[in-house]
Amino acid sequence: MRESWRGYTVRVDVALFDFHLPPDQIAQQPAAERESSRLLVLDRASGAVVGHSCVRALPEFLRQGDLLVLNNTRVFPARLLGRRDPSRGAVECLLVGRLDGDRWEALMHPGQKLHPGARVRFEGSGVTLRAEVLEQHFHGRRTIRLWSDDRADVDALVDAIGHVPLPPYIHRADIPGDRERYQTVYARARGSIAAPTAGLHLTIALLDRLAGQGVDRAEITLHVGYGTFKPVRVDRVEEHQVDPESFEVSTQAASAINAALDEGRRVVAVGTTTTRALETAAAAGQGRVVPGSAISELFIHPGHRFQVPGGLLTNFHLPKSSLLMLVCAFAGREAVLAAYGEAVARGYRFYSYGDAMLIL
Repeated sequence: MRESWRGYTVRVDVALFDFHLPPDQIAQQPAAERESSRLLVLDRASGAVVGHSCVRALPEFLRQGDLLVLNNTRVFPARLLGRRDPSRGAVECLLVGRLDGDRWEALMHPGQKLHPGARVRFEGSGVTLRAEVLEQHFHGRRTIRLWSDDRADVDALVDAIGHVPLPPYIHRADIPGDRERYQTVYARARGSIAAPTAGLHLTIALLDRLAGQGVDRAEITLHVGYGTFKPVRVDRVEEHQVDPESFEVSTQAASAINAALDEGRRVVAVGTTTTRALETAAAAGQGRVVPGSAISELFIHPGHRFQVPGGLLTNFHLPKSSLLMLVCAFAGREAVLAAYGEAVARGYRFYSYGDAMLIL
């Protein structure tokens, strides 16, 4: 498949989205305070970096009438550590998502020993959760069944003994503080295995200050899956496929977003996850955001014509990642990579616990 990119028919090389990042700029810890993260401001029209500030100053860059759209998904402690039953060999399991009933999709290690029929026990906090491998798939993926002998609620057991699923580029074990810090302050709908990280910078006080100056807000839900970390394993952008993710747009949120579009007010998406949900919902409604629950399989990369966001608050993403390609689609590859280069030179912190970029 070929893409129309700025009027030309091209096949886009994944290598065009590479950049150099010193390893010591990959944030291993969150900022001391959410609002204190640094903020690079990029002008979407000119492609120029127009400011270096901090998230606390966000009210200086947004204006009355803007609509801020947030993803209110909640991360659950999806990483389970257990032992094979009966051999007692160590097992690590990441719950990617519930399929139906007691069946889940999971990533398991060590994959070579966990064939269909293998059983695992996860224990902690005085409770036990059991698992059986039902099916074996590529890249360590499994279909598993989870249950407890006393028929206790599986979600409650996962919450009790699970670990925060920190991204693979954070090279440390999770700590109790991550349960709160790797979560937005407005997280409500349980279901993600990764945080919508642009929202980690926001506080209730900051949102209230924005509301006080006439910046409205709406909430949608997109449950972030493992696909957010999925490597792009192809050479051409158009050959990559993103993993499907479920999302929901309430009638109230859809009305607020459509009203803003009708009135020519700017919709500012907080994060790439919010952007994917908005663009998927708008595609279904031919430019109008459709309320309801659906699945997004939309891969946004250069050539995509945005229908909803006029602004984007986002973190700094991995080289050659689908998330970086989305940002490049929104603001232009050359401008985004130049801004990334400036961020590297100025010592910005990258990835989930890193700093932020505001594109307006």
